[in-house]
Parts: sequence; structure tokens; C-alpha cells
Amino acid sequence: MRDDAAPPADLENGEASPSKLKRKEYERELARLQLELVKLQHWVKHAGLRVVLIFEGRDAAGKGGVIKRIVEPLNPRGATVVALGTPSDRDKTQWYFQRYIAHLPAAGEIVLFDRSWYNRAGVERVMGFCSDKQYWEFMRSCPELERMLVRDGIILRKYWFSVSDAEQERRFQKRSSDPTRRWKLSPMDLKSRDLWVEYSRAKDEMFRYTHTPEAPWYTVESDDKRRARLNCISHLLDSIHYEDVLPDPIELPPRPPQEDYRRPPRGAYTEIVRKY
Repeated sequence: MRDDAAPPADLENGEASPSKLKRKEYERELARLQLELVKLQHWVKHAGLRVVLIFEGRDAAGKGGVIKRIVEPLNPRGATVVALGTPSDRDKTQWYFQRYIAHLPAAGEIVLFDRSWYNRAGVERVMGFCSDKQYWEFMRSCPELERMLVRDGIILRKYWFSVSDAEQERRFQKRSSDPTRRWKLSPMDLKSRDLWVEYSRAKDEMFRYTHTPEAPWYTVESDDKRRARLNCISHLLDSIHYEDVLPDPIELPPRPPQEDYRRPPRGAYTEIVRKY
């Protein structure tokens, strides 16, 4: 496990990134890592571990893509994605962390937060959705809360996906022109285009207060989505001790003789039109 003294640098200032990873190489390595993720999940269940993964970053930074690749090979009964919407009027009267705490894992479970309680330090701060008092109370309370979670045995990993200004704009333009992706471009995303510096300052302040030895931030450079996914999954696997407790292959016995049965004739029930 890494135990950085300070948050890693990122590419948000326009630093050069390596060449794009080829699809064939990416898919081969992803398949290997996804097998390891299955082993990890079996170990989490076997050992009764509780795992919380937090994914934060700018809009279009690639959080959703890595979450999708992590949960893709896993049993959904033990790996849950939490992506909460705008808080209701009732939610706003609760202790800020309350609706997030309700989703923490029990023994044998992995919970992935697609955005988390860090909304307060990011979008709420930049957009003015919280007061200064609420913001600074969050900055004071959040490290204390995370220390409590870790002391209680929860394995907590926090990933920040860092994308350059130019790459974010390219992804926004692609979403705008593609009807199947346009739903990803929310009014809040459009506002964020004009507030790049404000979001950078909010992120820097968030790291300053919440990057702790017990719950450090890990930055994932995400201008190349394929490399970002592989690097994030690889780091996750390297940071948690697990053993291979995969069950042995199941040998299926021959099927027993079937009772006399005759299927009803085709057309007895409504069948969909075969277009393909």
C-alpha cells in the first residue's frame, strides 16, 4: 500500500501525456485484471472484509468508465455502485453525512461511490450550494469521519481522476454531438466549463484538508482513459492483500432423463417480431 506524504501531481496544468494505449493491449490487460478483481471479491467475502471505494474528479474525467470496468466481472450482490442524486428537502435537514453512511458495506461487501460526500468540497462549494459555515464544518469533520471508518476496519480508497482542460473539452464536444452520450452532459457540466480555475482551487483545498495518512488521495491521470482504468484497477489490487480462494470448477453431471413433455406449438403465445 502506498502511504504518500502529499497528493501526487496531476495533468490539469497541461503537462504532456504518454501516447494512447492500443486497444488490443488494453483489452488483454483488462481481462487479466478483471480476473484478479473476481479473486479479490471472493477474498472479501471469505474474510468478511468491508471495502469502500470513492471516485471523484472533474466532469468527464473518466470515473464512470473505471467503475463500470471494476463491477463488470463481479457478483452484483456483493459489489454495489452508489450514485446519489440531488438531495431532497428532507435530506437537507439531516446530518450531512447521513445519507452516505446508510450505504456503507457490511461484511463481505464492496461499495463504490460514484461521487461521494466530497460533493460538499467540490460542486457545492464552487456553485454556492452550501454556506461557508457548512463547508468549513465539512473540512473539519470529514477527516475525523474517515479515521473512524478506518479504525473500525473499513478499507477505504479515494481516487481523484485528473483530466486536462483540453481533453475535458474534447469529451464535452463528443458528448454534445452523440445522441447516445448527450445525457452525460448535464447543465452542471456546462457551468463547470466556465469555472475551471475555481474547481482547481476547490480541489487543492480539499486535498489540503482531507489527504491524511489514514485516508490518502490517489490521483489517476485520465487523459488516456484506457491507461487510467488499468492504472486505477492495478493500484486497487496492489493496495489490498487478498488470496486466491476461487472455488474449483464445477463439474456438471449428465442431465437426468426428462419426463415426457411436448412444447406447445409456435404461435400459441405472442412472439415478438423477428427483425434480426
